[in-house]
Amino acid sequence: MVNGKPVDAPVIVVGAGPSGLMLAAELRLGGADVIVLERLAERTGESRGLGLFIRTMEVFDQRGLLPRFGNPEQSSLGHFGGVPLDFSVLDNPHLANRTVPQSQTETVLEEWAAELGADIRRGHTVRAIRPDDDGVDVEVAGPDGTVHTLRSRYLVGCDGGRSLVRKQCGFDFPGVAGTMEMFQVDLKGIEMKPREIGEKVPGGMVMGGPLEDGVFRITICEQANLPKERTEPVTFAETVEAWKRLTGEDISAATPVWIGAFTDATRLITEYRRGRVLLAGDAAHIHLPAGGQGMNTSIQDSVNLGWKLAAVVRGDSPDSLLDTYHTERHPVGERLTMNTRAQALLFLRGPEMMPLRQVMTELVEYPEAHRHLARMVSGLAARYDVGEGTHPLLGERMPLVELITADGKTTTTELLRPARGVLIDCADNADLRAAAEPWADRVDVITASPHESGPLDGTAAVLLRPDGHLAWTPESSDDLATALERWFGPKETR
Repeated sequence: MVNGKPVDAPVIVVGAGPSGLMLAAELRLGGADVIVLERLAERTGESRGLGLFIRTMEVFDQRGLLPRFGNPEQSSLGHFGGVPLDFSVLDNPHLANRTVPQSQTETVLEEWAAELGADIRRGHTVRAIRPDDDGVDVEVAGPDGTVHTLRSRYLVGCDGGRSLVRKQCGFDFPGVAGTMEMFQVDLKGIEMKPREIGEKVPGGMVMGGPLEDGVFRITICEQANLPKERTEPVTFAETVEAWKRLTGEDISAATPVWIGAFTDATRLITEYRRGRVLLAGDAAHIHLPAGGQGMNTSIQDSVNLGWKLAAVVRGDSPDSLLDTYHTERHPVGERLTMNTRAQALLFLRGPEMMPLRQVMTELVEYPEAHRHLARMVSGLAARYDVGEGTHPLLGERMPLVELITADGKTTTTELLRPARGVLIDCADNADLRAAAEPWADRVDVITASPHESGPLDGTAAVLLRPDGHLAWTPESSDDLATALERWFGPKETR
């Protein structure tokens, strides 16, 4: 009950795409009940998003999810607006994966969230949202058309670029309109040459590469194809004609598996939270799908929000913890929309951009520039403001480090599987462990030393948040108790 009104679930999530499903699972790991409302009766099997970038591979690994994807092929090949990049310069145990379709990602996440106890309701269409000071009423039409109202303490819109939640709750969504309509088509029954980082052709740009099961995906970017309001889906005939205009090749004999249309419109909400309502994923940011960043950033939005919202719902942390979701993820959204607009200029414009492409190609020959761009598009550049300190990793996600404990070996990644805070005591400091004891219900303390030289060299201890970001070291300006209270709430909350 909230102010006398019954609550159906502390959190309602609208949308069962990758961001909504990831959020539901993270909430359940944090002990929060959640209802997910999805208007589609079943998964479409479509794969607008393709592949898993390095940061998403890391966060899936820290939750033990990677084995569920089988053994997908990884690649060091990347690009920035068609300028080749080599992800091996990042010295990360993971590389980019370009073969996992969004349909598989959604299947894995939905099965995982359901196993954890998320209440996923398909065929439920949200019709109206009425937030107030204490919660949110959600008017829903069920599979049989019956309308009912659900109530929650918090609502999260993960309902895509045309988000109803965003529109009804008054979020500002400024940006720039699209300049062209582009197509993606998955084809079967045809042999085509790969164009994996894009090929400039007179009138535009084309891309193409093989997926699994004999499917070949092409992307068609024709400068003369202006955005249009469609009442019907794009037809295969339209894509055949556009491909022939740009390449001279006839693909009409192929069998289309999926066809999608998109533009280069770019928009970012001004606030990720308005009271009891929050947004994640494409509901918060839309952009050119350059390099597969959209789905990956959306999943990472949910990893940032999930543990915080669960802590507030449990009563461990104050509501103000949710404000850090905006302060941490809005800058990520700004960088995302900035770099995709820059890539659009390199990718989509005509011969006038060739000098800039040539300069960019020269710049990536410098190791620091190459590494900077690779970190940007792979999601590794996100660094949060967790307070002052001199440790080089403060605010970044903790890399994979093998640790030696009294019981054997573990890794920083394995320690994050339960989605709890972790204090790693590398100096066997009894006073440090005693200081963390009042948070034992929320933070695991482990005494361990690195197996070999690496990121923890010379560091006596590190405090990791449930999302894996490093929140404190002895070199921080705050003491450990202050950091624990900031991220995990007061000592006594019940």
